[in-house]
Amino acid sequence: MLDDIDELRTFVRIVAAGSLSAAGREMNLALSVVSKRLASLERRTDTRLVARSTRRLALTEEGQRLYRHAQRILAEVAEAEEALSHGRVEPQGILRVGAPAALGRMHVGPVCRELVEAYPRISVDLRLTDRMVDLIDEGLDVVVRIGAPRESALVMRRLADNHRILVGAPAYLERRGWPTSPQDLESHDCIQYRGTGGRWRLLGPDGAVVELDTASRLRCDNGDVAQDWALAGCGLMWKSRIEVEDDLAAGRLLRVLPDWHGDPAPVCALFPSQRQLPTRVRLFLDAMARRLCREVTD
Repeated sequence: MLDDIDELRTFVRIVAAGSLSAAGREMNLALSVVSKRLASLERRTDTRLVARSTRRLALTEEGQRLYRHAQRILAEVAEAEEALSHGRVEPQGILRVGAPAALGRMHVGPVCRELVEAYPRISVDLRLTDRMVDLIDEGLDVVVRIGAPRESALVMRRLADNHRILVGAPAYLERRGWPTSPQDLESHDCIQYRGTGGRWRLLGPDGAVVELDTASRLRCDNGDVAQDWALAGCGLMWKSRIEVEDDLAAGRLLRVLPDWHGDPAPVCALFPSQRQLPTRVRLFLDAMARRLCREVTD
């Protein structure tokens, strides 16, 4: 069991300092004490955490995993101690967030900036990628995704309703004309990216459902690039409504087939546990929900 917080603190300090001796100097401890705490932690976990050599100190895979968890645990302990000593919780620590590129730039990034401005003891590590990330393995506190996961052991909080819509640039529509039915898409240039694939499922009036295999000469694995292509007039794009709201409002993109849309794809936040959720994560979740709900209703 990890029942000695000093061992965890020492382990994290060893990693940050780069060596046992440097950690000892920073913590004002003898090298023998630092070494004993690390050995005790490895004995408790029955795992080798540090690969030692004469040149440098390196974490094993198990050590890297424990290091990520230990940072989170120590931040929560510091937060609890702050609450006990001052009678209130001062949000602090590193907030590690993952999100898709377009949604992250448009909504998650601004929320992170506002949190850092409002709370001096919070810092943010924001990672933007359109691939599916493993929250635990990558040491994240929370991941924001478009679309609820089919299966997950994580806790999910729905932040905003959302679905995909069809959009195109005015220049493209002027050049190629407006489709009047889903079947017309078969003769149009359609931009594809990994988030949507080449098979589009459209829901229409009176419960109508149409599934189309769209052809495209432009395909990528990044939603930002796909949106840039659409803005440049390269074709029609099937994209989450919340990601194109600004371009629609500015007239840079126009909605096509407005009576048709995709299946529900809510914006969700995933995190490991509802219990003992750090204050910084709660603040982030509440701020994201407020921002997205405001965008949806505006």
